[in-house]
Amino acid sequence: MTTPTSVDPAGVPEAGLPEGGSVLPPLPRHTIEVVEDRLPHDGERGFMNLRRLKLVATFEGGQRSEPFPYDAADRSRLDAVVIVPHFRGAAGERRVLLRSALRPPVALRPANACPIPEPAWLGNMWEVPAGLVEEDERTADGLRACAARELFEETGAKAEPSAIGSLGPPTFPSAGVIGERHFYFHVEIDPTRRESPPEDGSALERGAIIVDVSLTEALDLCRKGVIEDAKTEIALRRLAEI
Repeated sequence: MTTPTSVDPAGVPEAGLPEGGSVLPPLPRHTIEVVEDRLPHDGERGFMNLRRLKLVATFEGGQRSEPFPYDAADRSRLDAVVIVPHFRGAAGERRVLLRSALRPPVALRPANACPIPEPAWLGNMWEVPAGLVEEDERTADGLRACAARELFEETGAKAEPSAIGSLGPPTFPSAGVIGERHFYFHVEIDPTRRESPPEDGSALERGAIIVDVSLTEALDLCRKGVIEDAKTEIALRRLAEI
């Protein structure tokens, strides 16, 4: 029987501890070796970069694969925080803040790629606040500071980093494409003290709508497909669990 991985107060698994629990066997110890790594476009680097790799997999037991091509994305600010602002409503219900967001990769999906009819609002999504972790925020305390900064930028709500609580361990939202982790947090706010959000100056944060709905309603919107953002649904469900 393996020991479940412990989690520190920021929701970060402690290094060096075995993964899994009594239900799952230990993961196989397969490894990846990079034998060639090149950037397209003569090595020009931007906000998001494509790494064109040639890899070799070494499997537990020592067998090695043939070299195979693999494309992966990366960026200097790799990880992100996800934070659920919430408060107790007049009727005693738990309410959460949601924010509209325009996501170009979703808006630009080719019509012939989708196996189901797309909604008219494709690309416009409801999300909880989230943002990238700066290079000087890569500690447990730094993650909470990042969450507090993003909370204010995107909703106008202020909170001390020490007031921000963990919503469990991080997840990899798209492990086949990028090594980004999402770190989940929540904080109770006073909605009457919320200011106009300063945003981050980017075009994609301009003109956002901020609403509050009950946690029960938000989860129902996830079930109905109105809330399509996966990190938002994970965060809302974790909040409901506590």
